[in-house]
Formats: sequence, C-alpha cells, structure tokens
Amino acid sequence: MSERSSVAELAKSLKAELDRYSPGGKLPSSRALVERYRVSPVTVTRALAQLAAEGLVVTRPGAGAFRAAPRTPTPAVGDTSWQEVALSADSATELVPRAVDASGVLVTLTAPPPGVIEFNGGYLHPSLQPERALAAALARAGRRPGAWSRPPMDGLPELREWFAREIGGRVTAADVLITAGGQSAITTALHALAPPGTPVLVESPTYPGMLAVARASGLRPVPVPADADGVRPDLLEAAFRATGARVLVCQPLFQNPTGAVLTVERRRAVVAIARAAGAFVVEDDFARRLVHEDAPPPPPPLAAEDPDGVVVHVCSLTKATSPSLRVGALAARGPVLERLRAIQVVDTFFVPRPLQEAALELVGSPAWSRHLRAVAQELRSRRDGMTGALALHLPELTLSPVPSGGYHLWLRLPDGVPESALHATALRTGVAIAPGRPYFCAEPPAGHVRLSFAGVAGPVEIAEGVRRLRTALDELGG
Repeated sequence: MSERSSVAELAKSLKAELDRYSPGGKLPSSRALVERYRVSPVTVTRALAQLAAEGLVVTRPGAGAFRAAPRTPTPAVGDTSWQEVALSADSATELVPRAVDASGVLVTLTAPPPGVIEFNGGYLHPSLQPERALAAALARAGRRPGAWSRPPMDGLPELREWFAREIGGRVTAADVLITAGGQSAITTALHALAPPGTPVLVESPTYPGMLAVARASGLRPVPVPADADGVRPDLLEAAFRATGARVLVCQPLFQNPTGAVLTVERRRAVVAIARAAGAFVVEDDFARRLVHEDAPPPPPPLAAEDPDGVVVHVCSLTKATSPSLRVGALAARGPVLERLRAIQVVDTFFVPRPLQEAALELVGSPAWSRHLRAVAQELRSRRDGMTGALALHLPELTLSPVPSGGYHLWLRLPDGVPESALHATALRTGVAIAPGRPYFCAEPPAGHVRLSFAGVAGPVEIAEGVRRLRTALDELGG
C-alpha cells in the first residue's frame, strides 16, 4: 500500500472517531495510534496534519492533538456568473490568450486516486529522492550567515559557478542566471526571444509543458519532425525558411518523450542552421543527471560548444532530486543575457535564498555523487524491468529505441486503438498513463502513450502496472 493511501485511510478512521471526544478533548498519542493501526509514525503525523488542515483537530507541539471547536456555518456561496463575461470579453483579438490550456501538463502532475499505479509521473518516486541528504542540506543552509537575507538578483555566485562548470566549455558564472526550476527558465527564455504572434519551432513530439508556455505567451508552435537520432536537420532548415522563425526549442539529450539523443553530426548541423537563420536555440537539458548506469558518457551540452551565443541553455536540479527543489539555471552569452535578466527580475524578483543555499549544500556534499550513482543504477534496472514486462504482456505496442537516460518509455499504439479511451480504461483498471496527444502541437501520426518507470515504488509495481495495462487493452478489443 502506498504512503498516500495509508494516510488517507488513517485520516478517514480518525475522522469517524472524532465524535467520541468533546471539543478540546485530547486524541490518543501518536505512539498509541502507531500501535493501534500498525502504521508508521510518518503516516500518523501526515494524517493528523490532514485533519488539522480540515479544521477538525488542533495539534500542539509537545502536548498532542485535540478535537477542534465546532466550525461556524459555511457562508452562503456568492454568484460568480458575471466573471464569464469579464473573462471572455475581446478574446478574439488577444495576441496573448488569457485562457491557458494546462491539460497536457496536468496529466503528469495530478496524482491519481489511491491504489492506482503511477505510470504518468514526471518525477522520481520518494524512495529514489535524496530526502535525507536534502534535509541535511536544508538544515545546514539555514545556519549559513545571511541565509534569510535577500540574495543577489542573478543568484548566489557559488551556485552560478557550479552550474557553469556543469555546462562546461566557455560558459562562465557571468553567463548564468539562477531560476526557479526548468519550467520557469523556459518561460523566461520564450518571453525574451519571441514576441506574441510569431512562430517558434519545436520538436515533434515534444514536452507539453513547453507547448503550454508557448501558447500562453501568444506564440505559434511549429512542429519539426524528429526520429531516433533527434530533430531532422533537413526539415529544420526548411521550417526556418518557410516560417521566418527566430527560435527553436529542443531537448538534445534523452528527449521527452522519445528518449532520443541528438547525434554528433546533427548537433553541429542544428546550431549551424539556426545561426544561418539568425535564430536562437533554446536547449532544454532537463535529463543530464538521469543517465542510466550502463550508458556511455553523454555528449556535452550544445551551449558548451557554441562560441557565438546561439544557444540559450536551460537546466535544473529538480528532475534528479525532488519536485520541490525548484532550482535551475539559464545560461546565455551576448546582449540576450541582459534581456533574460530583466524579464526574470520582473517576473520573479529572485529565487528564495534558503533554497539556493540548500542546493549549494547538496551538490557540494559527498551525498550528491552517491545519490546520482544510486539513481543511475535504479533507473537502468527499472527501465529493463518495464521493457521486459512490455515484451511479455504487450508485444503489440511498438517501443521507440530503448533510452539510455531519462525516466520513461514512448510507445506507439496499434492502429485502431484510441489513446483517449485507453487512458480512461487504464485508469479504471488501476494504472495511470500519459496519452500521447498532448506531446504533438499538430495532428499526431498515430496514437502513443508515455510510461514512466521512475514514479513507482519498484519492480513489483512496474510488473503489476503492465499487467493492468494489458487488461485495459483487452477491454478495448486491442
């Protein structure tokens, strides 16, 4: 049973017993609840926190948990129907739409109901996250002098230096801005590089979060097909020529969702084609720290081999650590850096200093390299477990080349299997998957699904999730 479902069940049981206590009455101690319900102390703490958030109990450090006083009646619901008119007025003439479609992003961010296996996730399972190292880093960061003072606008110099070394090549700390994660960096980059109403070239398929940012900024994503070796230079050159675009967004390493790695020849070609078009390449290097144990050393970032400032580099610590460690970097050279800096200051001011200090403590500790080695080993094992289970139970799904990094597999559905129906049926059978449609900015060539092997507890859940997906496909007649 997952930790989340255990918390939900315990909270439900405690809620049913609250009538035994008068307002202000003390509930059993945490130790007593652990013994009675045979759950962990963490589960008890989180269940009580859930009841406290609902206003049903009050927790007092050192004293325990107490039934809260009766709540006041819920106030009458107001009439918000007027907002429909206000929010839709003049929408036909908007360059930057106020209504944003976040459905493609929410598929991977929304936690499924208890008991459902999460093949839709975009982050490491808690068992793979360096929780103890993060806690220790945060504790040390909080004791640093000035840890709660205002940080430099561009980020802590030591953290900028670390990111510059990680990128390599000619990139220096002066070229780096610290951002609130990769998504924030992509948003800043697109705002800086493309005015509303203009085209932006994107790989097809590509990351839905980037497509959502582009559309919310009033940009027109134009697909450039990619294959097992990454985006196709011949079609990229034609797209620049046909559209007049001045921006390409790509993921050269372990692309989401295909897992492709841009080949050496194509790396040079992509940058050269963009340079000839007078365009920027936004390099989303999100998965560099998710290399699998058996993989060869990955190629350096495009930014490391770019002397002319064509590449605007985006990277983050989030994917390799925790969804809550939203610390990333933007790296650029030339006049564009000042524009990126100005937009980031206006949008966010700065990344909270305690978070930057904690990130610096983490990457500077021996625990960091140990964590990366452990993740590399575990991701390889999980990838092999999922590909083996798919070959056994779902051979009719066509797997794109098995990735040597990242956290997911990309599969083509058999002709005639509607991915939306499979997504809904799979959820009913107890497994959440990510449908392929949101990864395309135009009509997809076929139905696809993306399956994450990093967001589950381990090999047992992977095998069971694939079996449930088999059941769902059988229900659809696949």
